[in-house]
Amino acid sequence: MARELYTARLASKTCISESAQCYHFDFVLEDIESFPFVSGQFISAVATDPNGKQQTRAYSIASAANVNHFELCVNRVPQGFFSNHLADLTDLPPGGTIQVHGPHGHFILKQPVTDSIFISTGTGIAPMRAFAQWLFPASGPDAGIDRSEGKEIWMVYGTRHESELYYREEFEALAARKPNFHYLHTLSRADESWKGLRGYVQDHVARIVEERAARLGQQLPVPAPDPSILPSDLKFDIYAYICGLNNMVASVREKLAGFGWHRKQIIFERYD
Repeated sequence: MARELYTARLASKTCISESAQCYHFDFVLEDIESFPFVSGQFISAVATDPNGKQQTRAYSIASAANVNHFELCVNRVPQGFFSNHLADLTDLPPGGTIQVHGPHGHFILKQPVTDSIFISTGTGIAPMRAFAQWLFPASGPDAGIDRSEGKEIWMVYGTRHESELYYREEFEALAARKPNFHYLHTLSRADESWKGLRGYVQDHVARIVEERAARLGQQLPVPAPDPSILPSDLKFDIYAYICGLNNMVASVREKLAGFGWHRKQIIFERYD
């Protein structure tokens, strides 16, 4: 069955990192008044390449639902048709259109909201931004609502260089506004002037888990769930959401498994 295609008009395009050639896009769906989706889902964009072949690429939506708007965060890939098609002003100027279908995907927050660790690298930050906007909306009709229910939310973002910290000011402002939102950014190739965290995300995630367990008086590794409980009925007081390249995702999953975390506590999406 053919998927229904929507025409998405580019409202704005911003390069948010010259060094990484990362772009932020704001699209408006022309043919519909509302585009409901769940934060963490993705759209698939469709276009015809210079050889006449139809190309489709999946992109996580980098915003919470907002009438008929959606936003994307995309790195330009050398020799990559779709990322360059989006980034080049000659191919897609403001006012230009692409075709999309969706929303798709099951990388969404568990309900009810629990303590959560959002872990990402690179453009894996896109669904994490959508999660944060849904939990703590700062604009629109839901502005001021706090859906976190007081749970502790950690956002751990890793990249190589300071110039590649996408949406840094936005997350720092949110952390300053909401004491239960904790933004940790770490660099793997920081220069000597960098005063912040260094190293890989899995090491900082491990520290969060250890400090939280100590504060709550919990033992690590945590005991396995009661085997009489069906996997579909398992509930946990904290979940990890991971988005990024496979090596990072595997490293974080291994680290959390070492603490006794159940696989159902670890929700992930890989984009390579």
